[in-house]
Amino acid sequence: MAIQTRQELFTALFPTEPAFRWRQVEEALFLPNAKGWVDATSLPKAIREALMEKMPWMTCKAERLYKSARGDTFKAALSGSDGKLFESVLMANMRDQWTVCVSSQIGCAMGCTFCATGAMGFKRSLTADEIMDQLRYWKEFLRGKPELPQRISNVVFMGMGEPLTNYQNVKKAIHAWLKYTDIGPTKITVSTVGVLMQMEALLKDEDWPPVRIAVSLHSANQKRREEIVPTTSPDFLKKLTDWSHRYARIKGNNRHHITYEYTLITGVNDTPELAHELGKYIKGTSASMINLIPYNPIEGKDFTRTSKPHIAEFKKILETYGLNVTQRKTMGDDIAAACGQLVTESASQTSARDVGRIALDVS
Repeated sequence: MAIQTRQELFTALFPTEPAFRWRQVEEALFLPNAKGWVDATSLPKAIREALMEKMPWMTCKAERLYKSARGDTFKAALSGSDGKLFESVLMANMRDQWTVCVSSQIGCAMGCTFCATGAMGFKRSLTADEIMDQLRYWKEFLRGKPELPQRISNVVFMGMGEPLTNYQNVKKAIHAWLKYTDIGPTKITVSTVGVLMQMEALLKDEDWPPVRIAVSLHSANQKRREEIVPTTSPDFLKKLTDWSHRYARIKGNNRHHITYEYTLITGVNDTPELAHELGKYIKGTSASMINLIPYNPIEGKDFTRTSKPHIAEFKKILETYGLNVTQRKTMGDDIAAACGQLVTESASQTSARDVGRIALDVS
């Protein structure tokens, strides 16, 4: 059964209200110090009272909350509108501010072999409200911890799910953030494993927000990529090259370049030969930036993280091709909040992977 959105519920409750009333509702959700509909003072009292009774202020609720040992990462297992769980992460960034890693789906259908979320399979897409409220949840969380920096400056769609297969809800949530928060479009990154049909749609969509795009590549060898990402389409790499140049012409500029993400896995995609193949491939696309991601261990997976010397060698080879190469800092791996580690059970279950982590009270 489809989950009713806030706007649908509001329209059902107040079918004769003018359109600006809904805009007031949306604005109220992002008021800096608002804790509920009672604080939405731009709305008439009767509407506020009805909303308090009929419409939840927040569409997601923390069932479990974890803090990394370094205190720079928090992870929340959130229950959505139907009680199903998904995870969202808050990470400190280099500006002494915060980045939120949001989920777009519960589970994922892409099946990447190194990813815990992929092993869950696909459960459902999140609504725009549930995506939007992950940012609101973390803002509220920080308000309750005044000892921490308060500003969230960045959002990345690198949590559970493939954002482009939940295209409309992702787009709607981004537009709300751009309209009602001080987070700019270049501070929001949508990461995709490469869903070509939706990537084509993005090029033609004049309403697509001017956010950054990251493509999870993981190999520039078609056969090897098909092994790592089983949903890879035939001739994906050739088609991606063509798409990248059209993206650069239609959507791109110096601040909207494509970033390629590459998870390094021992013996799978980290050899010098594959580094050279990657360097040559990236040089043929419209982009010159690649972000290397050390593999994060997943329960039940036999993969291992590439050693630091091998990562340095891989990076050095890529730089000989004139590429801008960065390496992602691993954060939150002790609470399974790092790249590829997000996975959930039901709200009533406590997984063995939770043992030994720093759990915070969510009551």
